[in-house]
Amino acid sequence: MQSGVNRLTRRELLAGVAASATALSGCRAGTLPGPRVATRPNFLFLLSDQHRPDWLGRNPEIPFPTPNIDRLAERGVDFTQAIVASPVCGPSRSCLASGMEYENCGVEVNRDPYNPQITTYYKHLRDSGFHTMAAGKIDLHKGSAGRTLDGRQNMAAWGFSDMQITAGKGGGYFGNPLGPKEPYYDYLAEQDPPLDRICAEDIARRSEPREMNWWGMTEPCPLDDDHYLDNFTARSGIQMLARAPDDSPWFLIVNFNGPHPPMDITERMERQYRGPDRVIDDFPQPHDYSGQFPEGQHIRIRQNYSAMIENIDRWLGIFQDRLRDRGELDNTVVVYSSDHGEMLGDHSRWGKSVPYRASAGVPLVMAGPGIAEGVQSNALVSLMDLAATFIDYADMPVPHEMESISLRPLLDRGGGQHREFARSALKVSRAHAGRFRMVQDPRYKLVEGFFEAVALYDREKDPNESENIAESKPAEVARLARLFVGA
Repeated sequence: MQSGVNRLTRRELLAGVAASATALSGCRAGTLPGPRVATRPNFLFLLSDQHRPDWLGRNPEIPFPTPNIDRLAERGVDFTQAIVASPVCGPSRSCLASGMEYENCGVEVNRDPYNPQITTYYKHLRDSGFHTMAAGKIDLHKGSAGRTLDGRQNMAAWGFSDMQITAGKGGGYFGNPLGPKEPYYDYLAEQDPPLDRICAEDIARRSEPREMNWWGMTEPCPLDDDHYLDNFTARSGIQMLARAPDDSPWFLIVNFNGPHPPMDITERMERQYRGPDRVIDDFPQPHDYSGQFPEGQHIRIRQNYSAMIENIDRWLGIFQDRLRDRGELDNTVVVYSSDHGEMLGDHSRWGKSVPYRASAGVPLVMAGPGIAEGVQSNALVSLMDLAATFIDYADMPVPHEMESISLRPLLDRGGGQHREFARSALKVSRAHAGRFRMVQDPRYKLVEGFFEAVALYDREKDPNESENIAESKPAEVARLARLFVGA
């Protein structure tokens, strides 16, 4: 540790955030909304990639600020028990787009393209008169055949009026021929000097060996803030918003790459966590970890992960300021969530695609016209429920084929329950059976296919999901097993 560095305590950090961004400490128990809005609202949906549900500034165990997500929760509803229908990018986003469970969405693994015969909620909104826009990593077609330099491939089929889709952090340059294959790397290639190869080679360097470098390589990337991918994505969304027509409601989804690994933050982002004027290092160690990284390395990984989230949080504030300047914030439903979580070494695992809460759970916060304020909800909800929710707020009937359930009744009344149970599933090689499925109710979670034996966890007594109690509670296992799709 450098001498003279201001090593912030959590109390000092949150006090500073509160002083500069209104009193975050005055969280309300919940304020009932006014009458339902008479006109159709706009929708701003910021969707990150790999943001686990507990990694938020208001969690007393996690020492970093997310003031804009926190303020969004203060003026809306914060869902603390949200999960995804499948804990990996392509399937999760396909379940969201279709409003269907994993077994019915048509996408089993990341390389599967989205089936255009399944109408997305984006298309339902567009066909009803919304100007629909998408920026960033939407992941409905992850293969190289789905990439174009303008980022507008499949725009009509997916249901967008305007679109600029990028690849993952390293997916837009390598291959035959070598060079840019999507908008972000095309943008980097146009810089003076060109930055496309520099960025691609840095990502490749962080790729192997996978666990050691993808998560463990924490030095800054060679790009500055202006050329950083998430900032490019956000600016693309701002530009789309600026050219949206004035005579129709709009929907904008901004798909960030962060906090997905590699942990490639900029030098500015590193200074926010490792000085010389600010150090945040009071992060907890992973739960039940037995891998190669020492404690200090875990701190650096978690600093970088947090820096990516804090950068996205900053953009949430910028977008809302832009809407306020346009006079549209009061008539816009604003949503923040993620496509799945990140293990960060818990249970000696990294990444996603496993049934633990850190992987299958996500933050979900919503605010807007007619939505109750300052409510923290423990209702069971699925990310795919947003499909029906947007359609409901657009004053359309939810299509009968959708398994998505609108959150609007819960948002309107500011409390209550939603689903009796929620499910998630995935075909993945790390599962003992080659695929797994899980179902959870307010108390228990049942996992089948991931481990050699069926696993049951008591989510109240064992939030880290460490003790398999299936043998001692066969009745609970049988009850939950009947809730699987096709059971």
